[in-house]
Amino acid sequence: MRYDAVLFDLDGTLTESEPGITSSIRYAIERLGLPAPDEATLRTLIGPPLMEGLMNLGLEEATAREGVRIYRERFSVEGWCDNSVYTGIPALLRTLKARGVYVALATAKPEKFARMILEHCGIARYFDKVSAVRMDQMHADKADLIRDALPPGAVRAAMVGDRLYDMRGAKACGVEAIGVLYGYGSREELESAGADYVAGTVRDLTGYLLGDEPLARGVFITMEGMDGSGKTTQIDMLAGWLRKCGHEVDVTREPGGCPISEAIRQILLAAEENGLTDAAEMLLFAAARAQHVSDRILPALAAGRLVLCDRFEDSSVAFQGGGRELGEELVRAVNAPAKQGLEPDITVLLALAPELSIARRRERGAMDRIEQQDAGFHGRVHDAYIRLAGRNPQRVILIDASREVGEIAQTVCGRVMERLNAW
Repeated sequence: MRYDAVLFDLDGTLTESEPGITSSIRYAIERLGLPAPDEATLRTLIGPPLMEGLMNLGLEEATAREGVRIYRERFSVEGWCDNSVYTGIPALLRTLKARGVYVALATAKPEKFARMILEHCGIARYFDKVSAVRMDQMHADKADLIRDALPPGAVRAAMVGDRLYDMRGAKACGVEAIGVLYGYGSREELESAGADYVAGTVRDLTGYLLGDEPLARGVFITMEGMDGSGKTTQIDMLAGWLRKCGHEVDVTREPGGCPISEAIRQILLAAEENGLTDAAEMLLFAAARAQHVSDRILPALAAGRLVLCDRFEDSSVAFQGGGRELGEELVRAVNAPAKQGLEPDITVLLALAPELSIARRRERGAMDRIEQQDAGFHGRVHDAYIRLAGRNPQRVILIDASREVGEIAQTVCGRVMERLNAW
């Protein structure tokens, strides 16, 4: 690896934070009874300590101090959660940690807010240290923050940031200064402050930091549940949230996800009875899975992406093993070569009572061949899912799918973030 320690700024480097910051600054300035600056001026206040920025606008020290107090009051309620992680940052952080690199945060933001943002966005687990400002501080020198964040004995360290303060701080501490252009600074600003390298995009930054090292394997998340449990809706909402957290998300489904598997899907789910035996059904699901794993899932994970899959082997265990009464042991044996050793890292199981599942499917209209099975079949599927969740609590997140859609989505996103932070 090029470096044994990499330090990152937060705003404009890891996260797109402009909306939450500028709205909170505008609120503070208006509360002081002063006219709010234009958007361009507000944008210049992202990065440097706010106390310094407000005084540069002409505010007296006491007034600027009160402005910082009001800003933090507003930011602690609303502004902090209006952050999105730049696409590709989680994969970069995951790879640095997987390769044994020390990773730290050096930010002029109060530590309380910095940690809240890292947790909220699911990237807290990648940081060995967070060096930030105390809530009772109005100002901190960036060089001091960088110095505090550096590990003892680092041979070659780098500071990554988007503003001149990051570059100057790095130089003052004797570490390499890497600037990024996707944040709030300019190439001229970064280079004049001593940047050793300037990355135009997150992809450029990743290539520079990792060199020839490939990205670490991505994360495999599956969504399971009874027909009518709302998987499609919840997958779409979860995918949107994960993308806001900076993940490159590949959404796929089973059976299907690639041309050959989609063709098999047509046979398996045809609405009319086609004489398919239970054993043939089980084998066709496994065949579709084998092609899907090879063509879609493994390549996406190898590229560092997060794969979000609507159903995987757990569905076969529940529907063929439980519903068709073929048994879990046989189903897993048949699927072993199809999976190639692949297991989900996280599984969300939307639990729904069989009678509610049947009612929802009928309301939806036309049903496929498996949805048309009798109540006994769907009761056995439900019971198999519940047993599976009970045996795999570290992997399976059990969610009550009888609630309101938005409430379910909030729970799913929160629980997945908890798992990602502990993964």
